[in-house]
Amino acid sequence: MESQLSILQESLVAKRRVLLEIQEYNRKQEAVFMADEVDMSLFDEAIEEKGRLVQKLTQLDDGFEAMYEKLSRELQDNREKYADQIRVLQQQIKEITDLGISIQAQEARNKSLIEGFFSRERSSMHRSLQNSAKAYNFYKSMSSLSAAGNEPSCDYKK
Repeated sequence: MESQLSILQESLVAKRRVLLEIQEYNRKQEAVFMADEVDMSLFDEAIEEKGRLVQKLTQLDDGFEAMYEKLSRELQDNREKYADQIRVLQQQIKEITDLGISIQAQEARNKSLIEGFFSRERSSMHRSLQNSAKAYNFYKSMSSLSAAGNEPSCDYKK
């Protein structure tokens, strides 16, 4: 039982490490969109790496839950015997929960930054299209004036 509790603790330590890595990639994403020049390749790289980390997190969660289910009956029946290990597990779970909340807040901030970036890009593209249309219309107007100016101006009524 002691070794199984140690495995649960190690699983939580590994989960905490993965969450800290995710937090670091969130910081990188934030830096990408706070920069003057947005480098989408850095953003894409962070997304890919976070995807890998989320898969790892899911595996750790699944393993933890499976192990805990096996041990839960024994832990409940002998709560006093394993009180110290249970306290350690509870503390680790609290830290992991706090990290998860922090990551959710980072994700929300990053989402706002990303939405703002794409909104500015859409506006910029819209302005570019409007400017192109104005330039085309100006060119067309000038061409028709130029063509009208090349016609001979004779007074045929005389």
